[in-house]
Amino acid sequence: MKKGGILNPALAKLLAETGHTDYLVVTDAGLPLPENVNTRIDFALKPNVPRFLELLDTVLEEIVVEKIILAEEIKVVSPQMHEEILKRFTNIPIEYMPHVQLKEASKQARGLIRSGEFTPFANVILVAGCAY
Repeated sequence: MKKGGILNPALAKLLAETGHTDYLVVTDAGLPLPENVNTRIDFALKPNVPRFLELLDTVLEEIVVEKIILAEEIKVVSPQMHEEILKRFTNIPIEYMPHVQLKEASKQARGLIRSGEFTPFANVILVAGCAY
C-alpha cells in the first residue's frame, strides 16, 4: 500500500505521464469534460466536495508549471477565487482568455481533473514545465 502522496491511481498516472508543455486542466464542477481527451478524472462528489483549491494544491505538489491560463470572467465574477489562484503562481506567466475559448483550449489537454467546486469560472489550464 502506498503510504502517502496521491493515492488515486488515475491521477498519479496522469501526473507521471505529463511532459513539458502538456496542458492539464483542473476544473470546477460545471466545466464540460471533452470526450476526445483520454484522461478525464472526475472527483466531484457533491457540491463543493472536493474544493477546487484543495485539488489544485494537491496537483501542484507533484508537477512543475511554467504558465497558467484562466478565463477572463473570473476577475469580475469570482474575484476572491481569482486572488486565491494568483497567490499560488507568483513567478510565472498568467494568460487570460474568454471562457468559451478556454473550453476549446481544454480539448487539447493531456488530462482533465474535475473538482466539486461551485464557484463560477474556477478553472485553470496548467502548462507543464520542466524540472531541470
